[in-house]
Order: sequence, then structure tokens, then C-alpha cells
Amino acid sequence: MNRRTTTLSASVALAAALALTGCSSSSEDGKPDLKVSGAFMPQPVMDMAGGFLTIKNDSGTADKLTSVTSAISDDVTIHETKNQKMQPVKSFDIPANGELKLARGGNHIMFMELKTKPKQGEKVSIELHFEKSDPIKVDLPVEAANHNPQQH
Repeated sequence: MNRRTTTLSASVALAAALALTGCSSSSEDGKPDLKVSGAFMPQPVMDMAGGFLTIKNDSGTADKLTSVTSAISDDVTIHETKNQKMQPVKSFDIPANGELKLARGGNHIMFMELKTKPKQGEKVSIELHFEKSDPIKVDLPVEAANHNPQQH
């Protein structure tokens, strides 16, 4: 009887461990696990600016970046660059266990009709909105107008 109980206990513990491991790719509530890195805004030279960052998804659940808001502009859009032309899009996919990279010459955030022109060394607060995840607040450090992290 004792051996059977030990075997049964071990089986239950193993099943529980396997069940928990299967869930570890998503956060507890099943939402994507998003982290933002490399955020910056080149110092604007006109009344518009670009924003760049990377959103990493460390979960098995895909998501979409649907919009960006900021007090610096009432007209903030997300743009893709295709055939060297920028055009607004409704959303960007953030793949499960992948990332969305917004970078110079590619997909980016566009700030039109800036209310103020931030200077290098300042920060611009934005809020990223997603299809599934809660909004994420991010401070974009304002860098030199020609700043490009890929060149460092």
C-alpha cells in the first residue's frame, strides 16, 4: 500500500509540474508578456518627429500594437515603410515569442503637429496601446537628430 501511495504521489506531482510548465509561456492571466527596450526620439527639427523602440513578447500569445498616445501631439500614428514610402497602418503584429522592432528606415511611430519641440536630453512620455495587453507607459529619451543606435 505504501509503495502504491508513493507512486501515485509521484505521478500527481509530475502531472502538476508538467501542467505548470505548459503554462509558463504566457503570463498568469493568459495575456502576452511584453517588454519595451531601446526607445528613443530623435530631436525634432520641424513640427513632427519619429519614435523608435522594440517590443519583445516573451509569451506564447501574440498581440498587436494598435495605437500610441502622447501629450506632445494629438496626432500620433504608427507607420510602415514600404518601397521607401511611409504610410499609416491600423496595427503592427507582435508575434508570440518574438518582437516588433520600430527603427529608422522601417516601421515607426509618427508624431505630427508637435505642441512643443523637445530638446536632446529631455524625455517624451508616450503610452502604447495593444489589442490584448494593458497599455504600457514609456519615456522616450530625446537623442541627437541623427542618432541611429545601429551605428553604435
